[in-house]
Amino acid sequence: MNIFLAQQNYHIGNFEANTARIIESIHAAEARGADLVVFSELCVCGYPPRDFLEFEDFIARSYAAIDEIRKHTLKTAVLVGGPQRNPHREGKDLFNAAFFLYEGEIKQVVQKTLLPTYDVFDEYRYFEPAFEWNVIPFKGKKLAVTICEDIWNLGDNPLYRICPMDRLILQNPDVMINLSASPFDYDHDESRREIIRENVKKYGLPMYYCNTVGSQTEIVFDGGSMVFDAEGQIIKQLAFFEEDMAGVELDALGKKKPNPETPTTPNSVMEELVFDHNIARIKQAIVLSIRDYFRKMGFKQAILGSSGGIDSAVTLALAVEALGKENVRAILMPSPYSTEHSVDDAVALSKNLDNPYDIIRINNIYENFLETLEPYFKGLPFNVAEENTQSRIRGNLLMGLANKFGYILLNTSNKSELSTGYGTLYGDMAGGLSVLGDLYKMQVYALARYINREKEIIPVNIIDKAPSAELRPNQKDSDSLPDYTILDRILYQYIERRQGPKEIVAQGFDEALVARTLKMVNTNEYKRNQFCPIIRVSSKAFGIGRRVPIVGKYLS
Repeated sequence: MNIFLAQQNYHIGNFEANTARIIESIHAAEARGADLVVFSELCVCGYPPRDFLEFEDFIARSYAAIDEIRKHTLKTAVLVGGPQRNPHREGKDLFNAAFFLYEGEIKQVVQKTLLPTYDVFDEYRYFEPAFEWNVIPFKGKKLAVTICEDIWNLGDNPLYRICPMDRLILQNPDVMINLSASPFDYDHDESRREIIRENVKKYGLPMYYCNTVGSQTEIVFDGGSMVFDAEGQIIKQLAFFEEDMAGVELDALGKKKPNPETPTTPNSVMEELVFDHNIARIKQAIVLSIRDYFRKMGFKQAILGSSGGIDSAVTLALAVEALGKENVRAILMPSPYSTEHSVDDAVALSKNLDNPYDIIRINNIYENFLETLEPYFKGLPFNVAEENTQSRIRGNLLMGLANKFGYILLNTSNKSELSTGYGTLYGDMAGGLSVLGDLYKMQVYALARYINREKEIIPVNIIDKAPSAELRPNQKDSDSLPDYTILDRILYQYIERRQGPKEIVAQGFDEALVARTLKMVNTNEYKRNQFCPIIRVSSKAFGIGRRVPIVGKYLS
């Protein structure tokens, strides 16, 4: 039996395009001798559909898509993911399901059992878990089909009370097949590979694992679909961050006696933040996400503020790669406190990238603002109010140009700044998409060095100079924040690893510095709550995957 994996980039709610893509791949695989083609979780509607699932019209269109796909399965069987109505009055109205289509019919439907409700996942909001488990008979073989999270309940601390494969293995299946929508983060590829291997070892069966690819707003799916033999060896791996399709003969993968002992899944969470860990894939994820965000939303061109600093430089370089140099406009907006070398660095960057840029000096606008506000500032000393006025002027200019010409403003803030509130609401925190908001400052530097690995794209002076907002004379980030090499490690322990102050101090960090840092994080939640979508590349990004109260006393 020749089983193909079809790893595709879907568009949420674009049923016509998704259906056409699936049908095209069915025929392409059929021409290559496929007996069965496996697609990914909820592929007909795109993942995650979220509250679109509450619309009956959305569900009806999903069913219509499956009905159309069904017509193209006369010779080749297909597994596709989609929402299924729950015929029972009790429970949620829908299942997250895999439809087995063959000979022009829906032969069988498998429902997802384990519904993740953590981080970016909220499936129990919409779906009812499966209450029965049956293998799918096909051409003399028994297929044990599961959906994404169904294979993740192994290890020393299982999240759920049941493993669907524990029920399916009793029916003596020949192979495991998993339809998945597993997001990228810079630790996840290793843990995903190991969890599949542990399933193979436990149940003694080969595994076909089909993951989706592409970006859906903040979530990036990296593909990397895999086929494992019964010995736990990867026989085939599909491409990362691009569509791909491949087939492997089932008979070549073997079968072993199941090992009922639950394996211990290795802990893939990094104890320490390694700034350049998986930096190449982080770059791929961000470029894909920018490109998909614009393509799927129907946008063409981006704009951003180019300051001569590391964050805007990296954002600009990534955007040019994703969208093309002619489609990314950089605006340099020096104020009275901007240094000329910063302007020169920003100009040099755009010349290296060959993208359009403009210089709009804001000195006069800034003076007019201060003159207007002078009677109301009551002679109080220069402080953050005057500093932030410059940032808000820049935000207004960028949004004005964006509105006039149809640009999307790319935000350049990094995770260190967002964590500590080191940003200006309605100023440098403005934007339609945050490119670097899930990368700590030192990771941004590592990404800059990676971008420059073959030739100098980002001027070396941008990488080497001390970071500064340049909103007052001789300002440095270190005036307001701890050194990033220390700060980022504390933030990582608190945000990604959810360590409390005592645990972080026990790792050797200064107690007062830890208390100060965690207070900055928690008291600035109100700022992040107003922020734009952030491209997620870590295991705990700001946004929908991290839900903490704005008003709270904990560590603040």
